[in-house]
Amino acid sequence: MSQPALDPITLSVIQAGLQQVCDEMDLSFSRAAFSPVIAEANDRSDGIYAAEDGALIAQGAGGLPVFVGTMQYSTATLIRMIAEGRTVEPQPDDIYIVNDPYLGGTHLMDVRFAKPFYRNGKIWCWLSNTGHWPDTGGAVPGGFSASATSVEQEGLRLPPVRLFKQGKLDPEIYAIITSNIRVADQRIGDVQAQAAALLVGEERLGELLDRYGDDTVAGAIAELRDRARVQMAAFIDAIEPGQYDATAYVDSDGVVDEPLAIKLSVTRQGDELVFDFSGSSAPCAGPMNSVRATTLSSVYLAMRHIFPEVPMNAGAFAPLKVTGIEGTFLDAQYPRPVSGCAAEVSQRIAEAVFAALVPALPERVTAAPAGTSGNFALGGHDPARGRDFVMYQLSGGGYGGNADHDGLANGCSTIGISKAPPVEIMEQAFPVLYRHYALHEGSGGAGKHRGGFGLDYELELRRGSARASFVMDHGRFGPQGVMGGRDGAPNKVTVWQSGQPHVPPHLSKEQDIPLGPGDRVHVRTPGGGGYGDPFTRDPKLVAEDVRLGRYSIDQAKELFGVAVTATDFTVDETATATLREN
Repeated sequence: MSQPALDPITLSVIQAGLQQVCDEMDLSFSRAAFSPVIAEANDRSDGIYAAEDGALIAQGAGGLPVFVGTMQYSTATLIRMIAEGRTVEPQPDDIYIVNDPYLGGTHLMDVRFAKPFYRNGKIWCWLSNTGHWPDTGGAVPGGFSASATSVEQEGLRLPPVRLFKQGKLDPEIYAIITSNIRVADQRIGDVQAQAAALLVGEERLGELLDRYGDDTVAGAIAELRDRARVQMAAFIDAIEPGQYDATAYVDSDGVVDEPLAIKLSVTRQGDELVFDFSGSSAPCAGPMNSVRATTLSSVYLAMRHIFPEVPMNAGAFAPLKVTGIEGTFLDAQYPRPVSGCAAEVSQRIAEAVFAALVPALPERVTAAPAGTSGNFALGGHDPARGRDFVMYQLSGGGYGGNADHDGLANGCSTIGISKAPPVEIMEQAFPVLYRHYALHEGSGGAGKHRGGFGLDYELELRRGSARASFVMDHGRFGPQGVMGGRDGAPNKVTVWQSGQPHVPPHLSKEQDIPLGPGDRVHVRTPGGGGYGDPFTRDPKLVAEDVRLGRYSIDQAKELFGVAVTATDFTVDETATATLREN
């Protein structure tokens, strides 16, 4: 006898209930974690995945969107490896750990936990989460080795193994991990927080099933998945049939100082979109390769930005087909280094999707955002506390302008909701002093709707010694403007050693830069691209930007064709008309 159709109210309540389970896991993880990058920056995600194939059922709204695809693939890989006898079958209360990029992951610092959820003696689904660990070993503190040429130089690579066996932490596995990473004594807090989040999810999901029944919830999940597929297909159907092309560039791979091209052709075929990356650059020597799971997830998250109304589950991905990545740097194979894939290459992929689809969806798609997570790692010894430290910071940048309004200033990266940890927390936890922390003035790309502004910060090492490493991007090329808008300002990194400035040869990528007391790191992140002809921007808005110090009077004249008086920041309408006519 078939299950009766669910009424809309029950379906909506179950959908919200599944979302709430994931949201509570996210909150528990952040509240209990020790590392600022998780506890403050929220560089983590939690979700529920299907027992048979690992397909995404629900993910926390506060989790990183880039993990929306990668955790699905890593869970699917774990299920397949168990079925093939390549890893041990689970028991109740087991928790697996894995960070292998080639098994559906991202970079090594994104560590995944997966727990089977049992009902009536059978696995009903999987609960999984990802947290960014500040260090997993490797050549440099923090794992962002800008000149790595193999994954072994980036850190410890873990296949799926049971870190918790029937609820108890395996001391031998844990000892292997902590023997290969820095500041190992601080990891237990993150490990226990990550495991505890899954226990919270287990309890809350059990309560939901008890309330509505296993069959009813399973039916709702199937219905929600089908509705997401239909809704995405309906949005695609509104796109004019044809082929839409774009190219985005990665500055360099950190080893060879040449750009890497992401060439994309998007074709609407019926109610599907085909994303063809044929012609993109070959696998690179340095760490800017992307693994398959991250590449696919980058396309999914870009479409999630464009069509946020579509529910977040595996059904939304079904009409999106990705081809042409084989043999390119977007499908890295062992032992290619990949530390830049999740935080940097993923955002260039999303940028290519945005650039391609602006002509098709001008009211929905923005100009390019800053598109870099600003990965900055600092590791060294703090003599005042008598211990080593590893500090990891990500930072925001400008969003692109769009058809309705200017881009957001200092927004989080395209791939997530992670935010820079508060300055006060970083200064308490590490021997650093932030000399200033402000907007990167003038960085927003000019347009009818200008791009948002990036971040401008400078920190000083107060004591001890340290090594700085950067894996960023958009140092060579600023974020793309669209519809006549100008590009945003590029990333700018300067390191001051003994009072002398040093600019990385690869502009925003370098590793192992030695720092002593008083040495400083100055970073100015990119602004977003502009949308539309800058000479059609409302002159009063330009004058207000000048008054607030966002652009200079000369920039207003050059970029927007607006003459602003220096005395009261009003528009000289006659001079402006002349500028815009010429």
